[in-house]
Amino acid sequence: MTIPAGPALIADLAPTGTLRASVNLGNPVLAQGTPEAPSGITVDLAREIGARLGVPVELLCFDAARKSFEAMADGRADLCFLAVDPAREKEVAFTAPYVVIEGVYAVPRDSALTSVEDVDAPGVRIGGKQGSAYDLFLSRSLAHATVVRGEEGVDTFRAQGLEAGAGIRQPMTAYVRENPDVRLIEGRFMEIRQAVGTTVTRAPETVAFLRAVVEELKANGFVADSLRRAGQETSLLAPPA
Repeated sequence: MTIPAGPALIADLAPTGTLRASVNLGNPVLAQGTPEAPSGITVDLAREIGARLGVPVELLCFDAARKSFEAMADGRADLCFLAVDPAREKEVAFTAPYVVIEGVYAVPRDSALTSVEDVDAPGVRIGGKQGSAYDLFLSRSLAHATVVRGEEGVDTFRAQGLEAGAGIRQPMTAYVRENPDVRLIEGRFMEIRQAVGTTVTRAPETVAFLRAVVEELKANGFVADSLRRAGQETSLLAPPA
């Protein structure tokens, strides 16, 4: 049962009287469309949470996760939709994930790299999107390879002739389909757990409300239905917390 949203909770989560939600249009699994007309699971979640609070929703659209995070961190947004990561948890209180996506590598078709483990080797340069969940993960987990950051990981990989590119499975799969000189390495290098977040300065009751709402929307089919409408696989639905 969802925790009721009383006046104190509403004032805490939407202090301006409008729920301001930062949306990352740079992740096509989570959001589609334009800043003027965004759509997708994150947009649906923001509007549903706003409806439960009984307040209007303002969608602040960005083209990268780091910009969405910055909007939360500097007080321009009340709600964000980001991958859970230790570096972000210093400032963001997360729910459990609502979807789980995969980080994968692309390499030139004639590359000698054949496994995820092969990529972490001396001299291997990996193109990555600056400030993305997989950039944060690779930056702390790679022992030998290095990350070369840019606006888009696969673009950096191609433009600079790097040994590998990192990205999210769905857009990377589409890119490989359109570029036959590139292939995906089988398997994933990480799971990316996408969750709803707010600032750690919010009251515990506010965070508990968001966590309860997310679990309810996973259980009652809301998240799966939203993914389906957006043309995404319902298998992305995260398991119960």
